[in-house]
Amino acid sequence: MAEEKEIGIVEHYFSHIQVAAIKLTADNLKPGETIHIKGHTSDFIQNVDTIQLDKKPVSEAKMGQSVGIKVKEHTREHDKVFKVTG
Repeated sequence: MAEEKEIGIVEHYFSHIQVAAIKLTADNLKPGETIHIKGHTSDFIQNVDTIQLDKKPVSEAKMGQSVGIKVKEHTREHDKVFKVTG
């Protein structure tokens, strides 16, 4: 059974490019991992394809960083971001 750990929060959503700016508040995140974004009206799970820091792809986002992740659905500020494991 999958477990979820809260790792961050959505700071901004860029609708024209479908990218969420996510502040990592706990743990690191790598491409290939699965995230669950949940908020007042958002609730979806997806794989992380790429992570960008300052508009450049990175192999890992570290706790404390704000990164851009392309998302498949609309997100909103203050949506919670969970890492799905297991």
